Amino acid sequence: MILSKLRELKIALQAGVVTLDYPLGPAPPLPARFRGRVELDLDRCIGCGGCAHVCPARLIILHDPEPRWRRLEIFRERCTYCARCEEVCQEKAIRMTHEFELATNGKADLTDHLEIFMGTCSRCGRCFQPEQPLDRITTTGLRP
Repeated sequence: MILSKLRELKIALQAGVVTLDYPLGPAPPLPARFRGRVELDLDRCIGCGGCAHVCPARLIILHDPEPRWRRLEIFRERCTYCARCEEVCQEKAIRMTHEFELATNGKADLTDHLEIFMGTCSRCGRCFQPEQPLDRITTTGLRP
């Protein structure tokens, strides 16, 4: 029995160091398709809600407080990093960054409340977002 334990010790010592010094040393290199923190680009987002509908963890929640405003609430503490939201976004407004150190003392640091200005169609009354930011300014009667 002692002889077998000595053989195991010899094998373990020959292997060398197999762990990283990550918290104390540099961060490990990340693969190209690494899925980290969810980031939303409001300039590209049209407020369709496709991301909210496919998220299994209900990370993104939509609210329509007024007919011409859509509120997106992003609760990053719920994220399972599945990247379904990034796959469905036709406008490429959502992307998974390489940021993975999200530890914080406050839960509010992981929550975003974003608002998107939506225009309405004169024929059907459904909402859409104006194409250019300048169009948002020149549209009369749509801002409170």
